Amino acid sequence: MAARVKFDITKDDLSQLQAGGPVFVTFGEVLVRETPADLERPERTRTVNLSLAGSEFTLATALSRLGIPSAYITRVPANPYGHAVRNTAREQGIDTRNLVWAPKTEPIGRLIYEIGRTPRRNIGIYQRMYSAASRLGAGMVNWREALQGVRLFHTSGITFGLAGHSRYERNYNLEALQEALENKPPNCLVGMDFNYRGTLWSPEEACRVLTPIAADHVDVLITTIEDMARLYGMSLGSCSAKQIVDGDLGPIDDDDLRAFAGRVRDRFHARVVAITIRYPDNFEQHRWESAAIDSQGRFFRSPAVRPITLWDRLGGGDTWNAGFYYGLLTSGFNREGMEKGVLTGDAATRLKQTLMFDLPIVDKAEVQALLRSDVLGGGKRTSR
Repeated sequence: MAARVKFDITKDDLSQLQAGGPVFVTFGEVLVRETPADLERPERTRTVNLSLAGSEFTLATALSRLGIPSAYITRVPANPYGHAVRNTAREQGIDTRNLVWAPKTEPIGRLIYEIGRTPRRNIGIYQRMYSAASRLGAGMVNWREALQGVRLFHTSGITFGLAGHSRYERNYNLEALQEALENKPPNCLVGMDFNYRGTLWSPEEACRVLTPIAADHVDVLITTIEDMARLYGMSLGSCSAKQIVDGDLGPIDDDDLRAFAGRVRDRFHARVVAITIRYPDNFEQHRWESAAIDSQGRFFRSPAVRPITLWDRLGGGDTWNAGFYYGLLTSGFNREGMEKGVLTGDAATRLKQTLMFDLPIVDKAEVQALLRSDVLGGGKRTSR
């Protein structure tokens, strides 16, 4: 499979990207994550590690670290937590000029997170109701200015579940998206990670909101087999949707995966569809692969299912998204970019999941070294 790769994996080709402004923009919610620092359970700990989390924020961090000029938009309270979001974004080279500031008394989203060990599962508890970000609505961002010269605008299904989670009568984030879509440049493509979260809303609510977004506006759709089975009843080969949701998905052959990705593409009229696949053998050991298909039927799957010795899985999917977008943005929305994106995404997420906390503090040299190792073999120590 490695012989199929037609690009230099060490190539740093940003020559076609606009200089002086963001090429990638995303918006969503940043969470303050609380993780016990003393290995106690959350109810017993008196010492926690505070870190920042959130799908779109993680993605923007990874893309910025890979060299793609990126901007992040959210609404945060004007208090120390909001300042931490701004400062951390700036530290990672992310453009924050379009952050929206809420009164300091508004809450920021929070995540209480307990890391498990086999056989004890990870436990995450959202506290996102009425958060400042969930009220980022129309009229708060100058989208025409924010999206000027942008090549790719990304959103996530998680963001649009916040209104239902808070039981609002209106979906502020959806209104903001609609305004952004009306003001984006004609050549700015739209990417979306379907990212269904059952802790925020029901499958029926998610389908009602996300289906028209994906079908009418999204060019690059990223999802999982499980989400498509749970929300749309999609089967994969001989595995029914119920078997997939129940975790009974067996080995996947190329023809079945190609057909599945093609059905997702056709349902949502996407230019490119990407599928990420995680095999959780136990807490400490996962395996990972991915695949993508475009509107021309060109299909590329990871050359191998790769193991990960897990430390913290949160942010893994978002880091993969960043690697995939990196391939598309630097090599084009074509077969070469798609293949480069799958390989870069696989390498980036495997590195990230060996790190604690959500943000992928991974650099391009590490990703390139792992790509070389994947293609050429070997696992020697590298100097930096």
